[in-house]
Amino acid sequence: MNTNPWAHKTNTILVNGQPVMTDSEGYIQNMGDWSEDFAVALAAHEGLELTDDHWDVIHYIREYYEEHNVQAQVRTMIKHFKAKWGPEKGNNRYLHDIFPKGGPQKQGNRLAGIRKTKGEH
Repeated sequence: MNTNPWAHKTNTILVNGQPVMTDSEGYIQNMGDWSEDFAVALAAHEGLELTDDHWDVIHYIREYYEEHNVQAQVRTMIKHFKAKWGPEKGNNRYLHDIFPKGGPQKQGNRLAGIRKTKGEH
């Protein structure tokens, strides 16, 4: 179990009728509880309907974390998605447009089940 030792207050998101614990900002408490259904439920809670582009970013964030055991920096994401999507969508503005509540590094990480780093505001 990979829980967040810095969470002072927890909430729950119902995923298929089962509670999944998050911190007060929506970051998952036990990263092993993540599922695509969790991402859909949290996105709905945040007023976001996930598109194929969201899923591309969410899967990229998860794969990057699995491989490097650290969150991807936004500039790394931009480089990746510029090559994948082209310059019209592979840029900082588009990534922040599709993740309006904190950009890909905050809202994207929340939806991907990656916790915020210690000290992140």
